[in-house]
Amino acid sequence: MNSNRDLTWQLSESHYLLKDTWATIRVDTCIKPDGHVVTPYYVYEFPDWVTALALTQDGKVILEKQYRHALGVTMYEIPGGCVDKSDPSLEYAIARELREETGYVFDQFHYLGKTSANPSTNTNLMHMFVAYNGVQSAEQELDAGEDLEVLLVTMDELLAMFKRGDFVQSMHVTAICYGLMHLGKLQLG
Repeated sequence: MNSNRDLTWQLSESHYLLKDTWATIRVDTCIKPDGHVVTPYYVYEFPDWVTALALTQDGKVILEKQYRHALGVTMYEIPGGCVDKSDPSLEYAIARELREETGYVFDQFHYLGKTSANPSTNTNLMHMFVAYNGVQSAEQELDAGEDLEVLLVTMDELLAMFKRGDFVQSMHVTAICYGLMHLGKLQLG
């Protein structure tokens, strides 16, 4: 069933509740196509993010283990972070994040696509990659708020962790799934 009805809301009013380094919250007043007013509608503005299923030259997968305060848990993730305004491209951003967080550099990237953490409230996208042929070339250059361990696992170990549900961050789960499908390690259906 297809409908040609325009579902777009019209923005009537907007102001910022908070503007800070890691949190920008906007309060909108919107008018739905049927005329109903939706207010307040909170929008969280974030820069785009990048993440990668990163493979070393010898075929290991790079994981990170770090504490996530909002949930109060230490968890496994794949490397990634924010796209900086100074990054000339998404590929540059993921290469920079990989180098800063893990100390590894990569010679090839494959773009897997994009996903949204929550398109109803968040303005940004997560861009997903597979990074190939990583070689450790430097020490980590972590931001002040970062404290993480870099782990190398085999593809079989990654698959076992994935199937057990060891990854909680939803966008990383999505990137791992797309990456494994791209690599022919996971079949759907």
